[in-house]
Amino acid sequence: MSPLPAEAVEAIRAAGRRLDQRGWVPATAGNISLRLADGRIAITRSGFHKGFIPEDGVMAVDLHGRPEASNLRPSAETGLHCGIYRRFPKVGAALHGHSVPATVLSRRGGHHLELAGYELLKAFPGLPTHEASIRLPILDNDQDIARLQARVERVWDATPDVPPGYILRGHGVYVWAEDMPGALMRLEALEFMLECELEAARLP
Repeated sequence: MSPLPAEAVEAIRAAGRRLDQRGWVPATAGNISLRLADGRIAITRSGFHKGFIPEDGVMAVDLHGRPEASNLRPSAETGLHCGIYRRFPKVGAALHGHSVPATVLSRRGGHHLELAGYELLKAFPGLPTHEASIRLPILDNDQDIARLQARVERVWDATPDVPPGYILRGHGVYVWAEDMPGALMRLEALEFMLECELEAARLP
């Protein structure tokens, strides 16, 4: 069992602090992961507040979510992270947060949320200007992670150009990118747009 690279652990801890500062990972919500150079996945352990992840709050799993150390318990949604890494070989980081806008907007119904005309759409691949739109999938949450991941994959299969993100209804958002800075940028852009959508819904 190889030790986790210190820089990977610190990247995850720093991401947790940043998400916490923005109110996207309340209590013990959310999870953060990185793909390591040797193919393992470094991911937050279950039960830790993401704004205060200790040095031993990150662990390693394989691409199927099996813990490298059997005495450690990864985040409950590790299978969703691993599904992203299995599907997209170039992805190097994935983030999951529980913001108020993502939670509220996804509870309004529908199977997607359309975002159009925002300058920050440029944070998503293939969108060079604000004159574009994305349809962010919304999936019903499920405590059976394998079953939920199977539904995520059906969405990916049916929509080849689906954006690198989705929302679990009443729960939170997932985004991913080639590295941690890219994932953080994408999450920040998406959360800004979701907050705008929520504010617009309040207007008379």
